[in-house]
Amino acid sequence: MPGAVDLAAETFSALLVEERADRVVVLLNRPEVRNAIDQQMVDELHVVCTALEQNPRILVIAGTDGVFASGADIRQLRERRRDDALQGINSTIFIRIAKLPMPVIAALDGYCLGGGAELAYAADFRIGTPSVRIGNPETGLGILAAAGAGWRLKELVGEPVAKQILLAGRVLGAEEALAVNLISGIHDTADLMAAAHSLADRIGRQDPLAVRITKQVFHAPAEAHPLIDQLAQGILFESQAKFDRMQAFLDTKAARGTQPGGKKDS
Repeated sequence: MPGAVDLAAETFSALLVEERADRVVVLLNRPEVRNAIDQQMVDELHVVCTALEQNPRILVIAGTDGVFASGADIRQLRERRRDDALQGINSTIFIRIAKLPMPVIAALDGYCLGGGAELAYAADFRIGTPSVRIGNPETGLGILAAAGAGWRLKELVGEPVAKQILLAGRVLGAEEALAVNLISGIHDTADLMAAAHSLADRIGRQDPLAVRITKQVFHAPAEAHPLIDQLAQGILFESQAKFDRMQAFLDTKAARGTQPGGKKDS
């Protein structure tokens, strides 16, 4: 493919990147500033996104040294002006991550604040450790959470909790985040990445094209349904994987002596 990105040939300084057959693992790697998101990290995440758009795979994002991301780099943020804000530096990359063809899993440990939280909100799945602290303290710094929290958070946890986080600076612990479904599970720190890979394995057992199309249909605007569902199903009904997987299901049932509905043959 002309212009294809080879992640193995890229040089990363703000990320650690591992490629597997069906997934890419990205670790935010600026431990000296608690993995604060700076322009270099944003640029490198764009490189990863380009590779995953060209060769769709699951993305697992985590941090290093017991921290996911403490937020945007305040030293850079302090110097940004109106024109920088209008560029949507962080919001653009988070939107791109959210729109990746295959699911994104965020494995959260320790601080997940500000821009780090907004990166997590862009993922399809979020799991955490008991030490997770997730929230958006931007108003305390004289700004707002403008990289997705203002609209994604309401969809994720509902308006009352979103307002507590965005307007009152509430930071949720792991149990609180689990209770409002902001994360879907709590795992010991030592088991976090294994849990993320277990979830990726489960996704990987599904038909990749069906997963990709289902993700697109799920995020389609309400007025697009049911037409988009029917068109998407029409595409999948013609895929070879549909025939192969359904035939395998029927063969397994036959081998077990059951009918397709689950009843025993007489």
